[in-house]
Amino acid sequence: MNVAWIAGVPLIALAALLARTVARRGRTGMIILAGIGGVLMVGALVLLVAALTARPAGAATGPVAVAATTAPASSAALLGAAIAVAGSTIGAGIAVAYAGAAALAAMSERPEVFGRAMVIVGLAEGIAIYGLIIGVILIGKA
Repeated sequence: MNVAWIAGVPLIALAALLARTVARRGRTGMIILAGIGGVLMVGALVLLVAALTARPAGAATGPVAVAATTAPASSAALLGAAIAVAGSTIGAGIAVAYAGAAALAAMSERPEVFGRAMVIVGLAEGIAIYGLIIGVILIGKA
């Protein structure tokens, strides 16, 4: 069982607390926050490399050895699922940001367009649903 990602949880919590206190300092605080972001990115890359290059603990024979030989295919499916969900979620977030802002601007002038505006925002959110469906299909194949 690979639990290397747990090492990043305290780092994220510490960064969140530090970011909250540093953000109150103005411009120098933002420079410090950018540095914290860089450190977090390097830490995440280290954890990613550790997870991708992990090998089984010992040599196995029988059915376990067969499962170990098929590991790259299943890990590729899981990586593809992660990319599908992450990409679609980021895309949906961007779409909802623009559509939501436009919907609020339209509703401030004409409140009766609420229903139509929310339909457009819901359609933008559908992008994340499609990515989630693709992720579930890929996890099923892993």
